[in-house]
Amino acid sequence: MRVQMLGLCRFSYVGLRGYQRDHASIEERRAFLYDPERLARRWLWFTTLALPGWLAQTDPDFTLVIMTGPDLPEPYLSHLRDLGAATPQLRLELVAPMDRHLEACRTAIAPHVEPAADVVGHFRHDDDDAVAVDYVASARRDFAAVRGLWQPERRLSLDHSRGLMLRAGAGGLQFTPRIAHNMGVALTIFLPPDQPQTALHFNHTRLPLWMPGVAVTRPLMFIRSIHADSDSGDMGPGIPWEIGEGDLDRQLARRFALRRDILEGLAGRLSGAAGGRSC
Repeated sequence: MRVQMLGLCRFSYVGLRGYQRDHASIEERRAFLYDPERLARRWLWFTTLALPGWLAQTDPDFTLVIMTGPDLPEPYLSHLRDLGAATPQLRLELVAPMDRHLEACRTAIAPHVEPAADVVGHFRHDDDDAVAVDYVASARRDFAAVRGLWQPERRLSLDHSRGLMLRAGAGGLQFTPRIAHNMGVALTIFLPPDQPQTALHFNHTRLPLWMPGVAVTRPLMFIRSIHADSDSGDMGPGIPWEIGEGDLDRQLARRFALRRDILEGLAGRLSGAAGGRSC
């Protein structure tokens, strides 16, 4: 069975809807998203926290579509083009502003769906979050173990729910270990390739309304960041678990290809930031 792993990362995409922060017009949204200081912060989060795990995936058979607008200011548009040219798994899609956000997301994803695949594992990824280096491999392996649950409805969510909440601010970094279900990061929605939906078509907080779901609570699989540019500063409900300081450093390196000193340096540089989350 061919399982395609296909994700979407929105990088400062100018469009209405799809965000917790509202704007009255596309022009107002553009002014907010393209603010030079905000874009500089978003790029630092993306390249420092999000990108290392994708570049280090143990299973390189995946596609992550980076969706932005054709008028994204330089040098960020050129940076994204260079990333796509250097990394086969990263595909840049330039989508003109659209009022209907889900239609825009489908426009970005549709050219990359493999019609010959048996199943497509759709996922979303915010540009300031991280997944473990074996997320793609784990999603494929775990789906194979529960494939029978997918067959009746041809819909299934697979939630790798053990993570770290990273709060960054003037006080530096704080990591809070949580098992948090359906956070949206490291969450895979398995659909047939002929279905028009993507991961973003399903509100991740209400997934049981539309499909059966399986939670995989080990191993550590995601980092969700909370900082001054976050749309929501709430880490949400979850179950705490414990990790020692020394083990935390080892897990950051082994699971995410990250170093805490680099993340602390980033937090220090951005501690005065203010604005709105992802996309």
